[in-house]
Amino acid sequence: MQPNIRSDLRASIVVFLVALPLCLGIALASKAPLAAGLVAGIIGGLVASSLSGSRLSVSGPAAGLAVIVANGIDQVGSFEAFTVAVFLSGLIQIGLSLLKAGVIGNFFPSSVITGMLSAIGLLLILKQVPHAVGLDSAFMGSMEFFQAEDGENTFSELLRAFQVFDLECVIIALVSFAVIKVWDRFSANMSFAWFRSVPSALLAVVAGVVLSRYGFHYFGMDLDVKHRLDLPFSDGLTEIYSRFFSSDWSALGKSSTYLMAVTLAFVGSLESLLSIDAADRIDPKRQNSSKNRELLAQGTSNALSGLLGGLPITAVIVRTSANVNAGAEGRWSGIFHGAWLLLAVALMPKVLTLIPLSVLAVILILVGYKLTKPDLYRRMYSKGMDQFVPFLVTILAILMTDLLKGVAVGMLVGFVFVIKRSHRKAMIMVQGEDSYFLLRFLKDISFLQKHQLVLHLRSLPSGATVEIDGGVENHFDPDIIEVLEEFIEGAPKSNIQVNIKKTKAAVSPFFRG
Repeated sequence: MQPNIRSDLRASIVVFLVALPLCLGIALASKAPLAAGLVAGIIGGLVASSLSGSRLSVSGPAAGLAVIVANGIDQVGSFEAFTVAVFLSGLIQIGLSLLKAGVIGNFFPSSVITGMLSAIGLLLILKQVPHAVGLDSAFMGSMEFFQAEDGENTFSELLRAFQVFDLECVIIALVSFAVIKVWDRFSANMSFAWFRSVPSALLAVVAGVVLSRYGFHYFGMDLDVKHRLDLPFSDGLTEIYSRFFSSDWSALGKSSTYLMAVTLAFVGSLESLLSIDAADRIDPKRQNSSKNRELLAQGTSNALSGLLGGLPITAVIVRTSANVNAGAEGRWSGIFHGAWLLLAVALMPKVLTLIPLSVLAVILILVGYKLTKPDLYRRMYSKGMDQFVPFLVTILAILMTDLLKGVAVGMLVGFVFVIKRSHRKAMIMVQGEDSYFLLRFLKDISFLQKHQLVLHLRSLPSGATVEIDGGVENHFDPDIIEVLEEFIEGAPKSNIQVNIKKTKAAVSPFFRG
């Protein structure tokens, strides 16, 4: 087995363990059939991962769309009618891909994307701690500040969790945490590849099941069924099959169906583009994903999900982060996770109901911590207030509202800082003889010129030599420096030689000799 396939197979198990309760919980929060969440998860893995513009992104039903879905079902009259809107939204996204609308993804400031990732990490910790100690009143995929499920908000539920915590859940959470940390350290030092290929998350789940099923009996303890994964059907794929081709096509005669389709396409595309940008940022190889191809992948997946009775699908940051942190190296991980969802529901639905929610909560908490380590805040602060303020505002806005609203606030604040510190920018690139190119910056450059710079760099043919002249008095946004650094790092792979014109008088350290 090739190393990357082995890594992807290992990572896919972790993503599967994360995705399964989220698919069910998001369907529950959306007031949709639970099987619809699994349909979307399976298609998101098998189809979206195969077509995605990102090698590491993982798609499925998204918590951010739960409120829209719940309202949409009421507006169009039934879930069967709503799936028609899902199908149409997929066609709209395919159209957006053909129109090259993915270009929007190049205009997200890096400070906002970093803030979004950090906020997701904090939310995972804050939202999963109650599940780890036995308070399971909200679904595991909840990411909004105000929780419609139990009338709580993020912080009030966290306080209540420590007042009603369940001893069995706490013990399982602590044991699971210990298993993951010990196995990760132990397997890293083993020479046998087999040890390194066994995910610590899977061992934690096994330990949690064994402990709750058999270990507690010796001490007269028992884990209540409400603290286990809730899979309310046991007929394997029968429930899922019943959703196939059940759409109510009479909904095509309602204007509300088309309005909902446009809403799903716009919001879903925006969340997918944000997730793709985030995936590129945490990708160890820092590869640039094709955003237009991602829209095509999401559109195809949504069209199929609508036909088969599933929920809307987007690229999802939580599952993507779990995928990257589990060591995935290619798109096979996302595909495998879709296959695991299908096989698990088909072959062992009763076994899945033995999994304690506190184990899954620990896995998500560890994923969250890796996204919001304290060192990240120190690094962002060191970059100056122009970067730190939008970063911090994005975090706070997401924590107090939801993902898309928080990002919108962060974008607004970031734009204000750009207007304050910069004016209109420009750059030129000219071609000389023998595949020689000159890229010259004429004025100060902000992230607003990020797309133009990306287009220039991507237009360079293999074998080219490019000289980058930053001038003397020009100031450069950190986003632009980051694009240049990533380009220089990847240039040898495209057989491109890069020369940086450096001068002692240059304002930017990147161009200072």
